[in-house]
Amino acid sequence: MATIQFDMFSSGLHRVSSSFRSFASIRSLPRVTARRLLLPPPPTSFLPLNAFSTDSSEAIVKLPDKPSVCTADELHYVSVSNSDWRLALWRYHPSPSAPPRNHPLLLLSGVGTNAIGYDLCTSESSFARYMSAQGFETWILEVRGAGLSVQGSNSQDVEQRAFEKSEEMETASESATNGAMPSEQKLNNISRALPESDISAAERKETDKFPVDEDLTGLATVWDESKLVTRLTETLMQLSERVSGFLSESQSKVMSAKLLDQISRLLVDSPFYEQFNEIRLKLSTLLAARQNSSVTSQISDLSEKLVNIIEEGQRSVSPRFLNLQERFTSTLEDFQKQLDLIVKYDWDFDNYLEEDVPAAIDYILKESKPKDGKLLAIGHSMGGILLYAMLSRFGFEEKEPRLAAIVTLASSLDYTSSKSTLKLLLPLADPAQALNVPIVPLGAMLAAAYPLTYHPPYVLSWLNSLISAEDMMEPELLKKLILSNFCTIPAKLILQLTTAFRDHGLCNRDGKFFYKDHLDKGNVPVLAIAGDQDLICPPEAVEETVKLIPQHLVTYRVFGEAGGPHYAHYDLVGGRLAVKQVYPCIIEFLSSHDQ
Repeated sequence: MATIQFDMFSSGLHRVSSSFRSFASIRSLPRVTARRLLLPPPPTSFLPLNAFSTDSSEAIVKLPDKPSVCTADELHYVSVSNSDWRLALWRYHPSPSAPPRNHPLLLLSGVGTNAIGYDLCTSESSFARYMSAQGFETWILEVRGAGLSVQGSNSQDVEQRAFEKSEEMETASESATNGAMPSEQKLNNISRALPESDISAAERKETDKFPVDEDLTGLATVWDESKLVTRLTETLMQLSERVSGFLSESQSKVMSAKLLDQISRLLVDSPFYEQFNEIRLKLSTLLAARQNSSVTSQISDLSEKLVNIIEEGQRSVSPRFLNLQERFTSTLEDFQKQLDLIVKYDWDFDNYLEEDVPAAIDYILKESKPKDGKLLAIGHSMGGILLYAMLSRFGFEEKEPRLAAIVTLASSLDYTSSKSTLKLLLPLADPAQALNVPIVPLGAMLAAAYPLTYHPPYVLSWLNSLISAEDMMEPELLKKLILSNFCTIPAKLILQLTTAFRDHGLCNRDGKFFYKDHLDKGNVPVLAIAGDQDLICPPEAVEETVKLIPQHLVTYRVFGEAGGPHYAHYDLVGGRLAVKQVYPCIIEFLSSHDQ
């Protein structure tokens, strides 16, 4: 895969370093003229950041050696069309002593989780191992951004990144266990989302060649200002291109307004404020225009004028404008990091539904070769929501599904009638707020909170009930679940999932297709399971979806009793009694439809 870089800084540095003698001539010019000479030409176009092509022979990878975090029998990777994502598939071989089965079994995990939740231990208490012990060839899909799924262009690249991800996951878990997690590890999901700038590395490499010469002080100032112009131009151009297709038009307007507001606050009540507003108006108009070479040139010119204002403010004797250039640079860098996060975590529920899950199903059917071309599937939480959405799509499009039967665990397409704690996410339903908080580092947050959850003074112990009911999960397994199972969630994904709390329930990204409206058109048998003390997906939420499925196709079970034991959200796949109560119920249902 060709890595696409916007390498305007390094090209400028190359021209500056090409001839040391040119420094003297540039230094003798007026500052603005010198800056124009040092400034690289504006880009003529911006290619999509995820542009990618791959040889078909590299499309699928089976790792000869598994990373240590993967406890499955095999680890496979499947490519996703029009993307550089390689999705991890954990494979468990069926027990030779179990009755032969006709269909493979696909397991889908919840939002922001990986495969570990289905395989918390090496015994048959493990959900995945229990299913394989019953004769089912079992696969766990890790969707993009989860677990060991990686971005890579070839098998060597995928293998290297898989081992790196495994090491990162184990290091974070060990650090939390030892109670000495550095702050950078607490937020490792965020820091990894912001890769080290190649431009900064190039800049250091080139500047190391320059001899120390006090006569170059003025040139350094000019070069600092030219870098500001370049950086601002690049940021504005990315916004003009709507971050190469990653942002909608409305989102791009929100982000550009936010950047200009932040710059505006630096200049309020200053003599430069009126000048800034004139430039701001012109920039806003250009950012809304279709990009061409003329627009690019105008944005570059306006960027330079804006930096000139900052430069004048820097030279002002007013204490308010001390370090103005530094604050401007910091504002620009913080904004660029936010853009980087939005681009890096650019996927939603429909990406999973339309790209990731179909790619996994294609691969599993090719590997397992069931006679009827179908598989069985189990989905926990969002995994079950994906299965419901698939049935709805199949029914609406009148297509034959490739699902022999499905089991959903704590899943619903409509949470409006319930008291689900997920309603706490509703503030992120505002697109502007979602852009302000582009990701939710769930894994890092839970790992950081773990000591306060299970050790005195237990100030966050209330979080336990969201995951597991009292005494329902072995302490070591619960600890492993919290420290190893959760990942970073894009706000874009949360934004779509919060539609499940509105009238008509979960809808597609453009708000025109409501998934629950077409469940009655399906022909796939469904077993829907709920936990009696599930605060995330309460039984009444599950019932809202169950009642939409034709009665002859659906079986509904609620686990938990008035006097205990009780089942919370994760007890259905990892509770100590699930192996005796829940798992056999699932096997009975799957066996009856494995014909």
